[in-house]
Amino acid sequence: MHLHPQQTPHVSVVVIGFNDVDRIAHAVRSALVQGPMVREVVAVDDCSTDGTHELLRRLAEDEPRLRVIRRESNSGGCGSPRNTGIDAVTSPYLMFLDSDDVLPPGAVDALLTTADHEDAEVAGGLCVRRELPSGREVPWQGELYTRTTVLAHPAQQPGIVHDTLCVNKLYRTAFLREHDIRFPEGRFPYEDIVFAARVLAAGPRMAFVPDHVYVWNVRRSAEQLSISLDRAHVENWQARTEANRQAYEILLNAGQKELARAARAKFLEHELRMYARELTLRDAKYRRAWWTHTRAYLREYDAGDWTAEPTAPGRLIARVVLASPEPRDLPRLKELAARPDRLCPPYARGEEGVPVWADDLPQLTLEPYLARPAHRLPLCVDAALRPRSRGATLLRLRLHEMYGQVAAAKPRTVEVEWLHREAGRVAQRATVALRPDAGDTWRADTVVDLAALGAGTWDLRLRVRFADSTAREVTGHAGADTGLLRRSVVPSLRFGVLLVQPYATHSGALALRLATGWRGATTILRGRVRRLLGRGTG
Repeated sequence: MHLHPQQTPHVSVVVIGFNDVDRIAHAVRSALVQGPMVREVVAVDDCSTDGTHELLRRLAEDEPRLRVIRRESNSGGCGSPRNTGIDAVTSPYLMFLDSDDVLPPGAVDALLTTADHEDAEVAGGLCVRRELPSGREVPWQGELYTRTTVLAHPAQQPGIVHDTLCVNKLYRTAFLREHDIRFPEGRFPYEDIVFAARVLAAGPRMAFVPDHVYVWNVRRSAEQLSISLDRAHVENWQARTEANRQAYEILLNAGQKELARAARAKFLEHELRMYARELTLRDAKYRRAWWTHTRAYLREYDAGDWTAEPTAPGRLIARVVLASPEPRDLPRLKELAARPDRLCPPYARGEEGVPVWADDLPQLTLEPYLARPAHRLPLCVDAALRPRSRGATLLRLRLHEMYGQVAAAKPRTVEVEWLHREAGRVAQRATVALRPDAGDTWRADTVVDLAALGAGTWDLRLRVRFADSTAREVTGHAGADTGLLRRSVVPSLRFGVLLVQPYATHSGALALRLATGWRGATTILRGRVRRLLGRGTG
């Protein structure tokens, strides 16, 4: 029901926090400055011991719109304090805000205007992940928020299951209370996944806008990582699978079969790929526990979960896990889990020449790849940097054949560019001819002017173009010649010296760190020495 035009719609913003005295005031103020449409900010302190509660009380003395609620005991998670906020708000609409994040100017106005105009129970907008301290911003599920969209029912757009955040949305308070939509209580990691499923299961009318409505601050170097970043223990993975299991059951029990199926597909293409990329970083105990738990979880999938998109990388990773009782092929799985995905050699064949994952897994066929054009294949392009004089470096690229599909498409060129990871700017664009080389590969060489790139972290982006003008975007695979991934100091006419560090990312892609001048090089080297000393005495 639309509010009367003469009335000013109001929103409650629920801010939750625990032992975050240094940041919670910034979050609260970002909600208050949204304007008069914010009736109240309900700050729920989850029994902090660092002065967070006292700070909130002082802020409330000068701000009548700020209400402070202190829980009697710490819940150990985010769900319980948010539920406290749901129970406490007095406005027709509510939003959630974490104490270490902020609402950008105009966020509430954009969501409230849309919700009221479209008579939507839920209105969502674009969230960006801001990497700190660099400040680099990455859109979260940006493809869902490219334009204004209205859904009479969530099933109209099954891809909405990918956006499991609760904080980039405005909810009609009566809708949440009527359907008893709440977060899991206590220490329940990934409570957002379950809450999002409960929202979708209730079948709300939803509206999405491209406006920037939430800033999710990500601090990977923090002493205490957030739950979503602290993935070093297998318990984190077990919690994540449990949240996804509950989400699937919630949607299925509500009769939302298409959304439930989409949620399972999302798990394969998002969660499974993300954790598979990191398996080579874990010890043998973690890997065995992860593998055993994942196999047990994937056995719950039914035939319908496997029929769609048989060549999707997450599904292929899942099939490898199910086919083997012990961890195997972890470097290759890491590459397949990359974005964009790449399938690295060897390219085995089974009976009658049918493509298979490995000689000892002939039942795991890759035959569906033969039906895909080359520009849609997970191509592998090895990349290696070979130092030359005066800051110039040779970049050697080697494109691998894949079951005859690449040769049939006739690769012509590879377009090369370096992307500055923090600034997002592109430099050193070049288009280089691909020429047949030994061993069913094609080779291309180009020179990289390191001084022209300058300081920072640079990611290599490639585009392989074929005779019919189609193209496949890939990253350079750094695993072919790891002996060249070593730090070096090279002379530079412009900077005096350059400290050059090629390295492989978690997903196996070639990247490059550059420090310019003696001061920059010395800073990097000192940091390296400190880390080595710390590692040796730990």
